[in-house]
Amino acid sequence: MLRYTLNRFKWAIITLWAVITLTFIIMHTIPGNPFAKEGAMPPAVYENLQVHYGLDKPLLTQYGNYLLEVVQFDFGPSLKSSSISVNDYILKGFPVSLHLGAQALVIAIFFGLILGVVASLKRNKWPDYLSMIIAIVGISVPNFILATILINYFAIKWNIFPVATWATWQHTILPSIALSMMPLAFIARLMRTSMLEVMGQDYILTAKAKGLKRSGVIIKHAIRNALLPIITVLGILTANIVTGSFIIERIFGIPGMGDMFVKGISNRDYPVILGSTIVYSAVLILLIFIVDIAYTLIDPRIKVTGEKK
Repeated sequence: MLRYTLNRFKWAIITLWAVITLTFIIMHTIPGNPFAKEGAMPPAVYENLQVHYGLDKPLLTQYGNYLLEVVQFDFGPSLKSSSISVNDYILKGFPVSLHLGAQALVIAIFFGLILGVVASLKRNKWPDYLSMIIAIVGISVPNFILATILINYFAIKWNIFPVATWATWQHTILPSIALSMMPLAFIARLMRTSMLEVMGQDYILTAKAKGLKRSGVIIKHAIRNALLPIITVLGILTANIVTGSFIIERIFGIPGMGDMFVKGISNRDYPVILGSTIVYSAVLILLIFIVDIAYTLIDPRIKVTGEKK
């Protein structure tokens, strides 16, 4: 188990380094410069800015210096607001994005599991049809379309929730629902399929034959084993929520990292883009790493080390 954990950790570090390297290369090779929106400026001013931010140095030197700064958890200053560092942006925006993402993930897992279990136990009946209709709508409708529908009805017409910004718990409801619908639908469909498969296994039939209560068979045996595929895709679902938060944060005016990332791209603010990418990548890699380790602990049938033939 220790060898497996260390091996996964090694590949997590390599993956993060690859993401940093590719993002750095892409940002410095696409046409344009971060000071293009400042309008016409004297050549001397432009050269001074290049020297001040180290953009006059060879690309390989910039890359090496940036890696050294990243190791020290220093993402440098913003090119658009030199008085504010990227670390300040992250410390301000990351808790907001984390709150939004965690709340959306909890909603997706909780209601997705309920819909999937109910659909499997009431197969080919109206609860099954209703659950799958909700799942199909969640998969088919993009989150930004759903967000505008929620704003139009629940905020503007019915005045139940605030339209946008991030102040009270009421402001978190609509963006969390919009962000959670896609993973919720995916979990519901996957849980239904997994439950139907598990309910037909021999050990479930044996438990029923022994006279165990239906509720005990479902909770202790069926649901527990049906959860394994859900755990496997948690990393992918988290990635879906993270990428979806870029648009949702812009629509609802949420001051999170998604909004910061989009503004960084529009401003060609290299440090902001790189810092946001590193943080998002590190979170996703960490979650996938935790899921891999948890899966080997939950399912004893999985071998974490190779066996000699």
